[in-house]
Amino acid sequence: MRDRMRDRVRADDEVDELPPHALLNVVQIPNTQVQSPWWLIIRRMFYSFILVFIVAILAYVDRDGYSNMDTLLDSIYYAAVSLSTTGYGDIAPITQHTRLINTVVVTPARILFLILLVGTTLSVLTEESRKTLMIRRWRKNMRNHTIVIGYGTKGRSAITALLADGVSPSQIVVIDTDREVLDQASAKGLVTVHGTATRSDVLKLAGVNRARAVVVAPNQDDTAVLVTLSVREIAPSATIVASVRESDNSHLLRQSGADSVVVSSETAGRLMGLATVTPSVTEMMEDLLSPDEGFSIAERIVLEEEVGGNPRVLEDVVLGVVRSGELYRIDSSEAETVEPGDRILYVRSNTGPQEQIS
Repeated sequence: MRDRMRDRVRADDEVDELPPHALLNVVQIPNTQVQSPWWLIIRRMFYSFILVFIVAILAYVDRDGYSNMDTLLDSIYYAAVSLSTTGYGDIAPITQHTRLINTVVVTPARILFLILLVGTTLSVLTEESRKTLMIRRWRKNMRNHTIVIGYGTKGRSAITALLADGVSPSQIVVIDTDREVLDQASAKGLVTVHGTATRSDVLKLAGVNRARAVVVAPNQDDTAVLVTLSVREIAPSATIVASVRESDNSHLLRQSGADSVVVSSETAGRLMGLATVTPSVTEMMEDLLSPDEGFSIAERIVLEEEVGGNPRVLEDVVLGVVRSGELYRIDSSEAETVEPGDRILYVRSNTGPQEQIS
């Protein structure tokens, strides 16, 4: 079965091996300075009219040095046909002084006018070059990031929790096949990769082999199993948190390499069952799961002055102790005394100052 799954994730065209300029439609790096194209066009038109007006005034002041120039309208006409390089020849400089002014002033203005006319094309080329450079730099420097596979309800909720815990948006990469939802993710400052995470080359493009953690949150359980298997094969040391709809499939995810498995349907079902009997308990659970208000569950390293003490007497409401990657609940014998290097799981108030989670 594993061999069949590996065959499915192999692709003929390895996206991760493409040069940066070929990834413009695949990888999207958020841009904090986004301007409307209409505003750019209007601004260039404004500059062009200003340039025509300046040349027209300059020509009108020295109108005696031109043939067939008598009125201001003649000077505007001359400026327009001259700057646009149309050059009908019906109005032309005839004195040495006027020809010098045309050489020194009007000719550079003509070049600037042409630059403004083709500014949109130049802007597109410059934008693509800038994006290519950003992709190249991102692929080189991205380390210890978090990859979220699937930007549905579960994926968005996971990202909200990450952001609330202080993770930078630039350290989160979203993989999805829907460009519309990827645009929404990019608008929030997240790096996005367009493609299916069942392909190993797409995972490699997202830097899964250098990622700190991977959140697997697709809509189908079989897809979650396949993606988890692929991620674990490429990134043996990454922390994989996977979501599954049915509890019967949770063991498949663990066998595929998931470190943690969340059963979404059972979790929602338990909350609904509790709501019918003890609504206050459900309200408190929702409060703990909401990162932006009330209380939330957090993890921090044990302070030096707390070593050797009982976690039950700490100021924080401690739920458990994490030691060497193993969670011990507060009522277990292993959690009676905290040791150097331990981390404690506690209830944090979101209304007070946020603590930095190491």
